Formats: sequence, structure tokens, C-alpha cells
Amino acid sequence: MTKRATRLAVAILALMLLTVPAAAARTDAKTTSPVTIQLLSISDWHGQIDPISVSGVGNVGGAAVLSSYFKADRAANPNTLTLTAGDAFGASPPISNFFEEEPAVRSMNLMGFDADTLGNHNFDRGIAHLQRMIDLADFSYVSANLAHVEDNLRGVAPFAIFERAGVKIAVVGITNPEAPTLVFPGSFGTIQVTDPVAAANKARKAAKKAGANIFVAIAHLGATGTDPATGEPTGPLLDFAKQVKGFDVILGDHTDVAVNTVVDHTLVVENRSKGVTYARTTLVFDPHQKRTIERSAEFVTPLSSAVTPDPAIEAMLQPYRDQLAPIFGTQLGVSTVEVPRSDACGNSAGRTCESKVGNVVTDALRATYGTDFAITNSGGLRASLTCPTTDIATDFCPSFVPPPFPITRGQVNTVLPFGNVAVTLTVNGAELKTMLENGVSKMPAVDGRFAQVSGLCFTYDISAVAGSRVTGAVRQAVDGSCTGTAVDLTAASSYTLSENDFMAAGGDGYPVFSSRVTTRDIMDQAVANYVQSAGTLSPSIQGRVNCTSSGATACPTVTP
Repeated sequence: MTKRATRLAVAILALMLLTVPAAAARTDAKTTSPVTIQLLSISDWHGQIDPISVSGVGNVGGAAVLSSYFKADRAANPNTLTLTAGDAFGASPPISNFFEEEPAVRSMNLMGFDADTLGNHNFDRGIAHLQRMIDLADFSYVSANLAHVEDNLRGVAPFAIFERAGVKIAVVGITNPEAPTLVFPGSFGTIQVTDPVAAANKARKAAKKAGANIFVAIAHLGATGTDPATGEPTGPLLDFAKQVKGFDVILGDHTDVAVNTVVDHTLVVENRSKGVTYARTTLVFDPHQKRTIERSAEFVTPLSSAVTPDPAIEAMLQPYRDQLAPIFGTQLGVSTVEVPRSDACGNSAGRTCESKVGNVVTDALRATYGTDFAITNSGGLRASLTCPTTDIATDFCPSFVPPPFPITRGQVNTVLPFGNVAVTLTVNGAELKTMLENGVSKMPAVDGRFAQVSGLCFTYDISAVAGSRVTGAVRQAVDGSCTGTAVDLTAASSYTLSENDFMAAGGDGYPVFSSRVTTRDIMDQAVANYVQSAGTLSPSIQGRVNCTSSGATACPTVTP
């Protein structure tokens, strides 16, 4: 063949190729095959770096264990995003809390997180601290419903887009609307939390314009109940899901409730808190139809015994452990009975009934400062006071066979991780009643404002209108029984009171008394001193908070 003929043949071949659409030639192999996207998610982690002992299950979770599970899941499907929806730090155990949450964020970096949003506890230490954590993170922080966020924080966007196997996944963050009331006043700077539904829909629209194919919301909203007629979960997370449009998956948080349901074609998932479970969510996206054609989720219990913990995380944490061991491993005393976070009605967060840990903490305040009464919000009590009966090598508790149950300095800090300060003041009876009313105002919903008290026993009607529920109170007798004289809940009387500075500043809806309080000690130190002085505790449920009902709303049931 001559050179001329050769050039002609090449030209004809090139012309033939040009008749095939270039884009189709490049992408047909991709667009005709559905892509499976995997989402790994935990909820409300709270810096739970070490495993938790779960009755009947064993030790579960912890950063190094979760990391090993996540690595195996990513090996099975590299098209993976790892997500959580706020409160990944804050209200955390000593290993994170004592070092201002740095170990939690560094653990998350090594665990391979891609995105997180901002929950109320992310603001516990204020804007400046939160900025340091954002700067430390190797992952994205997203929240679409924070007005003026750019005036306060760098590095927070309404959404982020990640690409996996040619599919663009938008992750939209949502902060819970009540968040500013759940932290110390001023902790949000000038940030205002706006309507989550409007913000989510706006962010989704913007993400779609930016080319996103799949839409995921990570929302610091949770389920709070169950519809008695259908058995389906209810609460802010589900209300949000019913109102937003066009999301493939909504990952919830905040309430320690397991949710795996579909709302108007949107998969809604929430895990149990602190890494007790994680969700493995599968989305099948059809590029030809340009939509998600399958979605499902399963909960995984990350058993410590089933994997080798990630050595990189263990090595990173060891220097922190070495610093804490001499301090938090110190045994302060013992209890003849277990002192759990759960309350007398079986609520694991201790937010529906009197609890033994609530009794010990308020007794410590009242005894330390010699006040008539003491009160604390249940939301400030984050763990059991006594050491777990199942030994965890990395905690600050010894291996033991009960009874008695050891109480270490580390456990006290785990119960009270916020660094709150104890305060004392004088209130009149009407002000005291207002505090007690606030403490039961959200019942029967589970809420952190639920009051734990010492020195008095009060009764409330759960069916009455909030604000008019408390029907009376009596002093505790010397033996702790509720047989003392009546407490005058009118302005004619006055009493001395111990509480924490969060409540005194108006936290959890309590009256603002900050201008008239006397500041005392760091709260956990007061409790530690009380335990050490007592040596042996034997707390019991004494009937300090008594529920009655004059209507259809039932009282929570006290368990034996």
C-alpha cells in the first residue's frame, strides 16, 4: 500500500470513529452497570474510645475495634463513605475529656471518617475549642442550618460532595434546633440554628446543581418514641424525614434509639449510641436511570473479641493512657450495690425516674455545702458511678468480683465529664417549685432536664399541664425516707440550694440564677471527695421523685 493510500485509510477510520459519540464511548461501560455505594455510620459516639461492656454480649465498640471493622467493610466495597451525625465528642470518658477531646478527633482521623455534622455537645467548650477540633479533623464538617456560622467558625459548609466510582454523593449536615439550650449560654457565639427542613431542602438543591447523584442527610435528630398503632418510630428524626424532599438516606443521631425504616422512599437509620452498634447501609445507584434503585441497612455489633484492634489507634492513644493511669486509676471507695446510670424505671440514660447515681451526686452536693436541698439535671450524668463488672483492660477500673463495687477517680469523671462547677444560692419556695416543674415538664418524653434531687421528695401529676404538675414536696427524714415535714412551695419561705452552674445559667430551661450564686468547686471533685470521705456507699431508690396520673398519660413503671 502506498503512503497516500495509507493516509487515506487512516483518515477514513478516523472519520468513522468520529461518528460514535465520544461521551458514550467513554462512559457506556460505567453507566450501564449499577454501582453499589456503602455507608458506614455511628451515632452519638461521645468520644467512646474504649469498648463498652454490654450485658449478655461482652465488650463492644471502641475506636480501635470499630476501625478494624470499617477496614474490613471497605476492603469488601471500596466505594464507601464513613459518616456520623454530631456529638462524636463532648460528654466523653476521661481518655478523651481530660485532653479536651483531642484523642477523639485523632481517633476519628485514623478510623477514616469522611464527614460529620455539629450536635449540641460539639459546642460544650465554646466556639474557640470547636474551631481547634475542626482544624484537627481530616474529615469534613457540614451543617446547613447554622446562620452566621462563617462569622464564628472556619471550615463548616452546608454540604460536601464525595465521588465514588463516578457517582457523586452529597452529604448534607443538620444541627438540632434546640442545641443552644442544651449547652452553656454563649457557647454558640452568634450562630443561630435555623429551620432544619428548609435548610436541608435548600442544600440538596444546591448539591444537585453541583452535580450530585445521591443525597444523604446526616442529622443530629433522633427518634423519641413509638406509634402505638403502627409500631413505627416517632420523634424529630421521623418528622424531619417526612418533610424533606429527595434524600436517599437520612442518618440520625442524638437519642440512643435504633431506627431502620423507610419514610416516603427515604431510608432512615439511627444507631445505638457510643459505638454499641454501627450501620452498614447499601445503596445501589443506576447511572442509566440516574437514581438509586435499591437501599437497605443492617446493624452490626462490633465485638471486641471478633477482630484485632487497629494497632495504629492503640499506639496513638497509649501516651494519653500513660498520663491518666496514675490519676484516674485511684480507687476512692466502694459501693455495696451497683450504681448505674440507668434509673429506677429502666431508662438507660436515667432521664425518666429517680436514679442511684442521681441520688449520690445530689447527696454529695448537699452534704458538701450544707444546703437544705440539691438538684441536678439528669443530662449531666453520663455513666455509671461503679466500675463495670466485666473487665475492660483499657479503662481505669480494676478487675473485681462484686460485691463490693469499686469507685475510681476515673469513674467519677466519666459520670461528670463537663467540668461543671457546683454553686449554692438561696431560693424561695416558689422558685424551687419552678425548678421542680421544669424538671418534669417534658415527661413522659425522655429529656435531660429531668430532675434528680436530695433533701426533699416531690410528687407530680404527669397528666397535668406542664408548669402545673408538682403537687407537693416533703423533706427527707434523717434516714433518707420521705417522711419529713412539708416543703412550702410559695414565696413565703426560703431555702438554701446546691446545683450546677449550667443550670444556674438557664441550661435545660432552668431559671437563670447566675447573678446570685456562690461559686464552689468543680463538681466532679466535690463528688470524688464525698465518695472518698464515705469510704463505703449503699445508695437506694427512696421515692424522691414520685409520679401520679389524673388522666390518660401513664407514669413510667418502676422496675424491681
